[in-house]
Amino acid sequence: MYSLLKETLADENVTKIVERVTNFVKCHQVVTCVGAGAFVLVVWTYAAGGPKDVKQRLFAWINKQAQKIKDERYEEIRRKLLEPMKAQKSLDPELLKENVIRILEVGAGVGTNFKFYPDGSRLVVVDPNPYFKKYFDENMSKFKIKLEDVIIARGEDMDVVKTNSVDAVVVSLVLCSVDDVRAILNQIKRVLVPGGKFYFLEHVREWDTKKYRHRQIIQNVLTWSRLWPFLFEGCCMDRDPLPIIRECEFASVEAEYLYAPIVYKAMNFVSPHLIGAATK
Repeated sequence: MYSLLKETLADENVTKIVERVTNFVKCHQVVTCVGAGAFVLVVWTYAAGGPKDVKQRLFAWINKQAQKIKDERYEEIRRKLLEPMKAQKSLDPELLKENVIRILEVGAGVGTNFKFYPDGSRLVVVDPNPYFKKYFDENMSKFKIKLEDVIIARGEDMDVVKTNSVDAVVVSLVLCSVDDVRAILNQIKRVLVPGGKFYFLEHVREWDTKKYRHRQIIQNVLTWSRLWPFLFEGCCMDRDPLPIIRECEFASVEAEYLYAPIVYKAMNFVSPHLIGAATK
């Protein structure tokens, strides 16, 4: 057995394959880590029915690694969305004196949006996964933001947040995974002050079925098989929240569909996005 293994490893073709795999891992360490983490999560969920605690820890870690795969064009989309915050004025007299606003972010994750928040912002985070906190604490330390509260709860259940208490709500790649889109939107509208802004950035169901029908098929298969939701905390690829946002009777809704830049072409089925802002 040993001699056979030795001969196999000495084979020129096998050696080339091993070298290629090794080089790929060295050059794509982040992709490899994320892929390995995702694989472990799938195996744990399907085969062992892993405890929620372990899955949440792993999901938070995968998100942390994924942030290393950055596309500046996507970051520009975030910047464009949140730029208007800098012109907002708080309805809270004390915050108005300091010329700062209070922001509620649902599903802050590792804190990807923090760098776009105005200096001095007061931040309230609502997230059902407690293991993101250590990651967004690291991120927050880089910016002049004051964390007021972290609420471990689903967005649909954030009753503890006072009515008419926040100037802006940010939801980024979250509505795809909530259990009840309408319920969370009603909560968002409730906690916003009159004139407050709801900023949203979501990947959505492919809308151009003539040109990109294959993307919609992939989205459907990944969602209906429950593979994608298991991998990414309930994320569904076949949603479009805009009709429900419009039905929630905000004073105004400005939104647009766009194809977001994706680092890896094989992942283009997540390129269809919705970006916009609604005013209470």
